[in-house]
Amino acid sequence: MNVYLTGDTHGRFERIACFCRDNHTTLGDVLIILGDAGVNYYLYHRDEKLKQYIDTMPVTLLCIHGNHEARPTAALGYEEAEHFGARVMVQPEHPNLLFALDGEVYELAGRSCIAIGGAYSVDKYYRLMNGWNWWPDEQPTPEMKKGIEKCLDYQHWKVDVVLSHTVP
Repeated sequence: MNVYLTGDTHGRFERIACFCRDNHTTLGDVLIILGDAGVNYYLYHRDEKLKQYIDTMPVTLLCIHGNHEARPTAALGYEEAEHFGARVMVQPEHPNLLFALDGEVYELAGRSCIAIGGAYSVDKYYRLMNGWNWWPDEQPTPEMKKGIEKCLDYQHWKVDVVLSHTVP
């Protein structure tokens, strides 16, 4: 398994498709998107069309939650599953599109990697003023932060990698 990292895609996956082609990736390879994948942005058929495009890519995506997308929930058709030794959210019809859960520790390429998603949206009012989407849970809540700290306590505050959209 090869593990790759990239930043925000904001729903634009053409460069990811080119990367997969140029690097001969397989579904056994993992590309981590460090927030703002943009896959759960519109919350209607436009997102589904994007997910179907992603289904054609020979790579498994592990997405960290950003601040320009809705969190994957059961209401959006996501289910919990286990991948890389920890829990993820996935829609069964899109098995290579995984969403990390905050505080989970994933084993990737021999490294322990904790996911800490979300961020403060400095553009919140601009987005709302323009009729663009904004979600109240974009930023981790105090309860989420306590949950992450509890997971870190369990790990004795020792992980190899922090997968985050924005540094604390």
